[in-house]
Amino acid sequence: MKEVGVTEDVKTPRSRRLPRAVRERQILDAAVEVFSRHGYHSASMDEISEVAGVSKPMIYSYLGAKEDLFAKCIRREASRLLEAVRDGLRSELPPDMQLWHGLRSFYRFVAEYRDSWTVLHRQALTVGGRFADEITMLRSRAIEVVTALVVTAGMKKGLGDRAEFSGPALAVALVGAAESLADWWLDHSEVSDGVLASWLMNLVWLGFNDLIEGSVWRPEE
Repeated sequence: MKEVGVTEDVKTPRSRRLPRAVRERQILDAAVEVFSRHGYHSASMDEISEVAGVSKPMIYSYLGAKEDLFAKCIRREASRLLEAVRDGLRSELPPDMQLWHGLRSFYRFVAEYRDSWTVLHRQALTVGGRFADEITMLRSRAIEVVTALVVTAGMKKGLGDRAEFSGPALAVALVGAAESLADWWLDHSEVSDGVLASWLMNLVWLGFNDLIEGSVWRPEE
């Protein structure tokens, strides 16, 4: 009986070992939750360790110190967000429907991963520095996607030069509006992602069409 007990004691730790990738995901999930709740400066490695169910030395060994951990959280969540939006785009559809589906995917991500969005849009920008730079890169990629859709829509209407000139600026405006609306949505989750995307399309896309066609508002002299 004694030998059996020793054998079980030896096997138990081995049965709990997880692949490195699984452990890293576990730690990052916990870190995103804690950073979202407290912010970068107030979040403690002790709490991240507790939520992840691993020791602090393991966190340091796998993902580095707090600053490195926060940067890796931002990088992972930014990649997940971009992937979600790209997966929602349907290239076979007209540009406006592509954008609508992309916006729906964006808002679905925000709804499903509130902690991720909070870390990306609030915490990272508040801390600034290299963390804000990561968000700037994320926003630049999103702007590139929207710019391509706006320019494509203009091309199809024979307004190539005008669409190429105004497309980047209009894309910046749309991405900024989408982010602000997502922030508002965190406190108004009763609105569906489809309705939210439709509101933004009605506010922005119709104006895009007028602008690239030359129907612009001008102040009275």
